[in-house]
Amino acid sequence: MTGRCRAAIYCRLSKEDTEKHGESESIQNQKAMLAAYAEERNWEIWDIYSDEDFSGIDRERPAFRRLLKDAAAGQFEIILVKTQSRFTRDMELVEKYIHGLFPLWGIRFVAVVDNADTENRGNKKARQINGLINEWYLEDLSENIRAVLDSKRKRGQYIGSFAAYGYYKDPADHNKLLVDEPAAEIVRSIYAMCLSGMGRQRIAEALNRQGIPNPTQYKQQQGLHYRNQGQGGWNRATVGRILKNRLYLGDMVQGKRRKASYKSKQLLSVPAEAWIVVPQIHSPIIDPETFEQVQKLLQERTKSGAKGQVHPLAGKVHCMDCHRAMLKYTNTYQGKKRCYLRCAGCSQGLCSSHAIRLDRVEEQVRLRLESYFTRWGKNADFLLRQASDQETEKYHKELERIQGEIGRRTKALQGLYLDKIQGIITPEQFMEWNKTYQEEQQAFKLRAARLEQAMQQASPVIRQEALQIKSLPRALAVLAIQMVEIGEQDKNTGRQIIRITWNF
Repeated sequence: MTGRCRAAIYCRLSKEDTEKHGESESIQNQKAMLAAYAEERNWEIWDIYSDEDFSGIDRERPAFRRLLKDAAAGQFEIILVKTQSRFTRDMELVEKYIHGLFPLWGIRFVAVVDNADTENRGNKKARQINGLINEWYLEDLSENIRAVLDSKRKRGQYIGSFAAYGYYKDPADHNKLLVDEPAAEIVRSIYAMCLSGMGRQRIAEALNRQGIPNPTQYKQQQGLHYRNQGQGGWNRATVGRILKNRLYLGDMVQGKRRKASYKSKQLLSVPAEAWIVVPQIHSPIIDPETFEQVQKLLQERTKSGAKGQVHPLAGKVHCMDCHRAMLKYTNTYQGKKRCYLRCAGCSQGLCSSHAIRLDRVEEQVRLRLESYFTRWGKNADFLLRQASDQETEKYHKELERIQGEIGRRTKALQGLYLDKIQGIITPEQFMEWNKTYQEEQQAFKLRAARLEQAMQQASPVIRQEALQIKSLPRALAVLAIQMVEIGEQDKNTGRQIIRITWNF
């Protein structure tokens, strides 16, 4: 090691620098200038640290963090930058490092263009003024960027880095969304499963069983450099976001979150009334009627349990005394599992014990609905048809999807055979993959057969000629019932009041 001072060169370039100054602020320009400056003073260049596409307010710049680590370890005596703003635009970091830790570590800080040098005690105030100016600049820049982005949002221009699942960015206009049909079909399937009575967890499990890539995996398969925590498969949170997203109606909804400040990466939720919404700006994937029905179902659902199963009266049963929701729980008695509903206030000591077997409530509701329809048959026709149509549509959509999967497996088998004939794959590979595709196709055919059988048994859901309800479908319960109230059981007679408020 020579006796020369060791200097660490730090360079930084951000997008705003490129747009405003062009090549003059390039990393190469900074390196050449600073290397020449060090050579003129006979300083040994220890290393060159550079961060590209990072803001001066970002504290997690990788080369910046490495520079500070090496400085604390005493690897060099000088930090050399073009301007103080290249090192940081954050006044707090100026005070912490340039005026605080660097002197303790024996580090001299030199900014060439600013003529800032910590060896010269007389220009400390100039460095502090520079720090303030740099921070004001960043604050103004942040406000300007926010104003530009808000203007784009209000014009219905999409400003996200990646399009939402079901869409892709128009190659000719990246602020416009186009329908990505393969993903859009999965979105439609998710809405259909929800209408059929499946909870978010069950929907996620169904998608995972079918081997359908989740939104993160799908984007990555499209060649997009997308990173997220959702690489393990579908989950209830992802399904829930899709079911609630008005984007699928053709509406552009943006501005749901904002940064806490220009210095922070933390995002805060914005109240729904402050979101920026531009209706009907791109092609919809879901029709308004389906979307509204799904929102109604989601609002009325209670927690569905591990398997995501939602009982027909979920969210509609309340305690007659304290008016809190009656929550589902399972109890085992003499080896038999039974589902009960219990007042939410009971476990908190806020209400007396209100509990009832779920199957008894469903049976009472079914009988009273049947009685209502028998008395008012003509007036009930529309409601009956609507519930039956929903149930039938659910089966038809699922059958169409399964038949599509069978067709895809058939094409795959044909392609596999051609690949074997042409020598693209070995006979062993053909045997292995052929077996896999055959098993998958057989499984889908079995599901299709079971679904067709279920359609015959469930069609119609209600026998209108006798106005008898064979079961209590979730769709019918949502359409017919506003609330079911459960009274406390009489300890002497065992009687328990069940009061139903109808939607008609």
